[in-house]
Amino acid sequence: MKTTAPITAMLAASLLALVFAGCSTVGSRIKEKASVFDTLTPEEQASIRKGVVGLDYTIDMVYMALGKPDHVKEKVTSGGADTTWIYNNYYQEYAGTLFVGYRRHMSYDPQSKRWIAYYVPIHEPVYRTRIEEMARVQFKDGKVIAIEQPK
Repeated sequence: MKTTAPITAMLAASLLALVFAGCSTVGSRIKEKASVFDTLTPEEQASIRKGVVGLDYTIDMVYMALGKPDHVKEKVTSGGADTTWIYNNYYQEYAGTLFVGYRRHMSYDPQSKRWIAYYVPIHEPVYRTRIEEMARVQFKDGKVIAIEQPK
């Protein structure tokens, strides 16, 4: 009974689906929201394709241009509810080296006819994750009212 081929094919297909499920690009988000994208002006479509947002853009337009936000903040005031989407840039920063121990090296000395042990210090590079805020997009009544970006 040969059941390994269909199982292997099914596992490979599942693995590929998992790999590509996490990828979100401007093109894939435009396809996801095609009905909204088709109703936009050519200028707005070009702006979204470049990943640029403007005032009075809707939540769907910002999602297509920038993707899912890293954080969402809600603020309720007497004037109504405001929503802020925060986008971050994550990267690794070199932070130097860290002493982690010694490595022993053995070598034979033919003159003294004995083994000599050398201990060499081991240092490993250290990296830390840095988070830098890229943009804040503030919505009121489903429209962009403010865009903050560090210079």
